[in-house]
Amino acid sequence: CIAERGRMGWQRASGYNDRALIEADISRWKCVIGDGLRSQTDERQATEVAIAANVLNRMLRLGCPKYVRVA
Repeated sequence: CIAERGRMGWQRASGYNDRALIEADISRWKCVIGDGLRSQTDERQATEVAIAANVLNRMLRLGCPKYVRVA
């Protein structure tokens, strides 16, 4: 497939780009939040995941640059 379409074509056709973005998100989650959930019940785990996702999203918003067109 790489020989036929090139590396970028293969990435688009195979969904590699989406997979790489998801793997980066999981890695970021594990570095900041940790490897596992601490709560035991499903309801508390859902709350823990919601809080962790909110924290990560807030951290990402703080680090995102704002672009302004000059010309």
